[in-house]
Amino acid sequence: MGATGYIGKFVVRELVSRGYEVVSFARERSGIDAATGAEETRRQLQGSEVRFGDVCDQASLLREGIRGERFDVVVSCLTSRNGGVKDSWAIDYRATRNALDAGISAGIGQFVLLSAICVQKPMLEFQRAKLKFEKELIDSGVAYSIVRPTAFFKSIAGQVEAVKGGKPYMMFGDGRLTACKPISEADLARFMADCIDDPSKRNAILPIGGPGRALTNLDQANMLFELLGREPKLKRVPIQIFDVIIPVLALLAKFLPNFVDKAEFARIGKYYCSESMLVLNPSTGRYDADATPSYGSDTLKEFYDRVLKEGLTGQELGSHSMF
Repeated sequence: MGATGYIGKFVVRELVSRGYEVVSFARERSGIDAATGAEETRRQLQGSEVRFGDVCDQASLLREGIRGERFDVVVSCLTSRNGGVKDSWAIDYRATRNALDAGISAGIGQFVLLSAICVQKPMLEFQRAKLKFEKELIDSGVAYSIVRPTAFFKSIAGQVEAVKGGKPYMMFGDGRLTACKPISEADLARFMADCIDDPSKRNAILPIGGPGRALTNLDQANMLFELLGREPKLKRVPIQIFDVIIPVLALLAKFLPNFVDKAEFARIGKYYCSESMLVLNPSTGRYDADATPSYGSDTLKEFYDRVLKEGLTGQELGSHSMF
């Protein structure tokens, strides 16, 4: 499920490469702005059997997806496109719940879920929706692996082209407010595929980051300028700006429905600029880089070097970029 999403494509390719018989369930038009048609989807998910339908419609999922057949595992990479309130509950909860129910009807014994490390400190609707499903999955009786990754490479690439073009790197505060252990999409796909056959990853919540130490926003900026051979050119923005924007949008949302998601997007922006994507120590309330597991071999520096030379083709950010 979620095979046409950015991570989903990598997961499908990884599963196919390991010899699994994979059925990918997708919308007939997918991708950013629904620009990808059925034939292109089949090409992108080559090696899997692509079936088209609507994961938000349980009847469609059973009719076009399951088709009365038996399955062993559901791997869900479903996630809302932008974190909007309705979209979060429709996708991060309801559609993912549909996938679990359809899987149970097809006899699955295992469910591998792509979640997010930020649900440890839920302050946003998409986090609450993900947590609601996580609990129901744990209570379902199906063996589960709940994968909570840190930031993807793509999600922190939003300023690469601007910096390459001579603009300053924008950061909130001093650039040390947050940190993460970025993980490549390919490494994350490998980790999710590991969950199928590794008993230690069953019935477990699995936070995961990439290799190396945790990187702050300032670290990421310095890395970019080092690769470009330039002195760092930074623009610092006070994070308090969100404390002005959010109340205004929240007030407008009470009277104008179009502002409900705008207010939520502002909250999302503040969250990502003020909360680290690392394991949260419940006893101290602090993020712990050492407690955040590392996996894989792809480094952010290698990724930045590649996109500085080749651009972001194939890495389109859509609604998932952040500082």
